[in-house]
Amino acid sequence: MQRTRVNHMIRITPIRLIGAQGEQVGVVETREALRMAQEAGLDLVEVVPDTRPPVCKIMDYGKFKYEQSKRKENKTSGQPEIKEVRLGRSVKIDPHDVQIRVNQARRFLMQGNKVQITQRFRGREMVHKELGLERLAEIVEQLSDIAKVEMAPRWVMRQASIVMAPDRNKIEAIKRKLAKDEEAQAKADAELDAQIAKLDAADVDEPDDDDAEATSANDASKKAKPSRKVSNPVEDEISSLLGE
Repeated sequence: MQRTRVNHMIRITPIRLIGAQGEQVGVVETREALRMAQEAGLDLVEVVPDTRPPVCKIMDYGKFKYEQSKRKENKTSGQPEIKEVRLGRSVKIDPHDVQIRVNQARRFLMQGNKVQITQRFRGREMVHKELGLERLAEIVEQLSDIAKVEMAPRWVMRQASIVMAPDRNKIEAIKRKLAKDEEAQAKADAELDAQIAKLDAADVDEPDDDDAEATSANDASKKAKPSRKVSNPVEDEISSLLGE
């Protein structure tokens, strides 16, 4: 792999120069090319070192490296990885531990990765290979809702392996269902909160039974209670004359 030379690392002169806009400048002295790059606030980068004179270009080297890394990332991001899940060192692995490995494989598959599931055999266990194969078959059945077998059991010394690939259609359907379930649950929670708030508000606004009874009794008492106004003989006589 050729090493990229930038600015002062370029020792050879003259060079064939490409401008910042991709224009062919021609053969110039390296010192002159460096001056042009500095005036443009850019870098002088050797892009084709194996020719004579070498080809250099005026560019933003940091931006160039960033775009290179993004292109590399885009090329590799679409390729699924193969994750290995090992079922212990023996066929005698505990069923609970097997389930943990199945859950691990499920997570890898849901992420879009292929999974290689490996069952190891120790000592005399090789005489009973069917035990390990039965376990692999059970795991395939458990994961059949999101994956399919890409490689049937293959033997390498004292271990058997299968490779399962994610079924993207099934996985997308499950993800959509999970999203809908979460949305429905959130909506139900919101409705319940609203109902609770409504009930709480009604409890605050409506008086208790004891308070209502006390208020009614108080009103009745006011109606039945006689007036305590003191009688004035002069006013009574005037009222009598006026017919009041």
